[in-house]
Amino acid sequence: MDVADDHAAPVVDTAPPPRKRWSVRSFDRDRANFLAKQLDVHPVVGTLLINRGVMTADEGVRFLDRKLKCLHDPAEHPGIVEAADRIYAAIQAKRSIAIYGDYDVDGMCASSILIECLRLAGVEPRSYIPDRFEEGYGVNSAALDRLKADGVDLVVTVDCGIASVAEADHARAIGLEYIVTDHHDMGETIPRADVVCHPRLPGSKYPFPHLCGTGVAFKLAWELSRRVSGTSTATPAFRKFLLDATTLAAIGTICDVVPIEGENRAIVHHGLMGLKQSPPLGLAYLIREAKLDSKKRFEADDVGFGLGPRLNACGRLGQATMGVELLTTRDGARAQDLAKFLDERNKERQTIERRTFLEARELAEQVYNISSGDLPNSIVLASESWHPGVIGIVASRMVERYHRPCILIAIDSDGGTGSGRSIRGVHLGQALSECSHHLVKAGGHEMAVGLRIHRHQIDSFREAFDAHVRSSITAEHLIADIKIDMEVPLHVLTPKLVRSLEVLEPFGVGNPKPLFLATNLTLEGEPRLMGGGNRHLAFNVRQGDKTMRAVAFGQGERVQHIADSQGQCSIVFEPMINDFRGYEQVELRVRDFCPGPVSG
Repeated sequence: MDVADDHAAPVVDTAPPPRKRWSVRSFDRDRANFLAKQLDVHPVVGTLLINRGVMTADEGVRFLDRKLKCLHDPAEHPGIVEAADRIYAAIQAKRSIAIYGDYDVDGMCASSILIECLRLAGVEPRSYIPDRFEEGYGVNSAALDRLKADGVDLVVTVDCGIASVAEADHARAIGLEYIVTDHHDMGETIPRADVVCHPRLPGSKYPFPHLCGTGVAFKLAWELSRRVSGTSTATPAFRKFLLDATTLAAIGTICDVVPIEGENRAIVHHGLMGLKQSPPLGLAYLIREAKLDSKKRFEADDVGFGLGPRLNACGRLGQATMGVELLTTRDGARAQDLAKFLDERNKERQTIERRTFLEARELAEQVYNISSGDLPNSIVLASESWHPGVIGIVASRMVERYHRPCILIAIDSDGGTGSGRSIRGVHLGQALSECSHHLVKAGGHEMAVGLRIHRHQIDSFREAFDAHVRSSITAEHLIADIKIDMEVPLHVLTPKLVRSLEVLEPFGVGNPKPLFLATNLTLEGEPRLMGGGNRHLAFNVRQGDKTMRAVAFGQGERVQHIADSQGQCSIVFEPMINDFRGYEQVELRVRDFCPGPVSG
């Protein structure tokens, strides 16, 4: 279930958002300098490593090592060997195979990896992705019946299936061979599939529990490549395929917002390099549509905010099969048409999202009287006018805005489809389990969930959910806490320093981008709105003799707050390099700012 998307919803607002707490990490400067010297990195990098729990040179070497040799053997992963054996037997017997995927980016990429692997093995598999609106999330028995009727013998799920217990029984009853590959939270009962591949199965000793659905599919493709190759090492053709597949695995990993630690660091690092050097045909066209083709190298944000939203848009608007087709087609004209189509769907999605976010803000005011400053413990809202394909990303924006767990429900004739996002301290999967008597069905994990509910249960669910949240958290959880790595004066922010931070990439959950603090800044000139819909904010700041440009993406609504700042502010930022016409200049990507004469 993806939670990554772009920030595209400008809303004019006169009230400032809830204040975030800024926490500057403490560190031992001598220890940081010593570690940096041992690892031959910039002293600032030494500090950042310590802030990420890296205390020794050996730990630092392991953290900075992003080679593919860091990947664990797929044979260690629960279920992978058995699944590869069954799929290989089906290939030899010329049995029909279907890949049953989810409609988010992770599901599309996972499906595409196995499709390409099977094609290389001489098989053309069926690809099935349920309709987001007609069928909903996960495996459904009606779809299994249709696949069986169409002659399919083996169904392999990707990025779904671990919560589909009854559906696994149905597959068995109708004579389908059925393999589940998934990574989502599981219930008390494991589906009675022929094989279940999941990194966190009960009793599992697999050393890395944070693979996404695409990561699990990559492991299965790796092991299957061995079977088809007939040796413990894949043939050159399959080795090339696996290297190319790290690109899709990286996209799925980034967009599913799993921790960028351990194996995921190596997958994303190499996948991003492959995305730049030799992207699959469809992705090459999508990169052009996203206007990323001129970049010298790709970062995780280019996927999370550029490619991911375009792939996700077709899934959000009920056309996820086109995303899989884009990722697997070998027809250049078709790839170009699909890339343009996905870009148009993304623009459509942005328009729908803007409207939905504004309506959700207005509805929150009516239901909770938020402008009074007395925020609720949680936010549960429902509307007949909302598109179910965008409520997940709008829920994310509501969480960003109010720092409260939020569930939005798009009401239809039969009830409502809901999507939720959370904050630290509130496990949404557990919360929905506690409130399950109000729901038709639910699934997801700690930070993101989906649900189905009857209309008459919405009010009682809102009360039950809020009661659970209230009993689970403290007042501290309800304050957004920005962890700042260190305070720096502007004059030290040179292109050389910013380039030195690249050894810490890829960034993401578990390894966030370095955040710095600059205080007692003087505003130079007037703040400016920029971007489509004026959704971004730009202004110049000066500290001593140093003046720099600051850009607050997605914070255009706060223009008046900084305009009224008495000419001074402090900012929390990520440094970035603007390479314009060959001239490198450091700019500040603002995460938060505090107007006025505030000292550190």
